[in-house]
Amino acid sequence: MLALSLLIVLVVAAVAFSMVMSVATVVERRTGNAGWVDTIWTFGLGAVCAAAALAPLGIEGWPAARQLLVAVLVAAWSLRLGSHIYARAKKSGDDPRYAALRQQWGRDAAHKMAVFLQIQALVSVPMIAAAILAAHRPAPGLGLQDLLGLALVVAGIAGEGVADRQLRAFRAAGAAKGRICDDGFWGWSRHPNYFFEWLTWVGVAVIALDLSGAYWIGWLALAGPACMYWLLVHVSGIPPLEEHMEARHGAAFRAYQARTSPFFPLPPRTAPTEQPR
Repeated sequence: MLALSLLIVLVVAAVAFSMVMSVATVVERRTGNAGWVDTIWTFGLGAVCAAAALAPLGIEGWPAARQLLVAVLVAAWSLRLGSHIYARAKKSGDDPRYAALRQQWGRDAAHKMAVFLQIQALVSVPMIAAAILAAHRPAPGLGLQDLLGLALVVAGIAGEGVADRQLRAFRAAGAAKGRICDDGFWGWSRHPNYFFEWLTWVGVAVIALDLSGAYWIGWLALAGPACMYWLLVHVSGIPPLEEHMEARHGAAFRAYQARTSPFFPLPPRTAPTEQPR
């Protein structure tokens, strides 16, 4: 019965998020600025996840402490990241990744972009499911596992915020053309913001797990961070961004790639050398 109720909530949430990405399609088409797509995705995903987390399934009274915890966590993630992306899109304009896709698609770009954004909605379903499964884990009160998940989410949100500030400070300092930011977290990972994004969803999934096996469906929440990792590392995150960065910075970026971990923060393989100026 619980599994069926969770499935119904997931289907409703997935349809709602598909509608959100339809709005993103209209905005992108009318403004010509694909930077708004990620803004709408982030705010929309946070809103849908929070609403689904608070769905009154009657497991242990409404709203249960765990429902409130998950709703607050996904809302905090969404507001922090969405505000950052909004400011970037407003200032910088079109996202080079989406611009490259439009150029590649040519005259069929409008149709293919609409399909692409619906695919984004589809592959976001595991993250929505993770939030639902975490919020509705039928265990009384909050325990150490919930606190561990909370700590991971807070670390993810805070770490991503610090990484974003470090990059903004680097750019605001008027760094010379051709120089790559390797300050702070960026000296340990080429994409620390992506790593902390993934860590946030690991924290959400941890809240869903039930080591006793009674709530076996909760283990499906691991698909959320697994899907996020796949997207960031192999699909829409690192590959197109690094292709753009290499085309823009050439040898300086290749040297940065050689010494710096692509995703997980690790000590640099060699000490940073003087970069071209």
